[in-house]
Amino acid sequence: MLLQVPLLLGLIVLGPHVDSWGFVDISKSTDFFRMCVEFAKFQFNQAQPDEYAYKLLWVRRSQRKQYSWIYLMELEMGRTVCKKHDEDIDNCPLQEGPGEKQVDCTFVVDTRPWFSQFTLLNSTCV
Repeated sequence: MLLQVPLLLGLIVLGPHVDSWGFVDISKSTDFFRMCVEFAKFQFNQAQPDEYAYKLLWVRRSQRKQYSWIYLMELEMGRTVCKKHDEDIDNCPLQEGPGEKQVDCTFVVDTRPWFSQFTLLNSTCV
């Protein structure tokens, strides 16, 4: 019984902090977040059977999981007139007319920036 009291007190003290390990808003202009956006765009384009590349139109949400290097981003992307292996996709005009297409995606990326290592944990697009 005596050993249970310190354990119970520890849980009471730590309880509110465990819940605060969620995602928090961050600036869209931080270097690590921008690198994760580039990685997510590249992975999205590589996974598409479409020969045309998509480029970033707007960052809807930029978040980082507290006490980690895991980033959550919601991106709006548009289909360009450039092929996905062209060099300067960010400056390609968007397709208009029947080829016009926009997608909203949510990506979760884990990074080890000191190793330039990125891992796509989740990707959902509509």
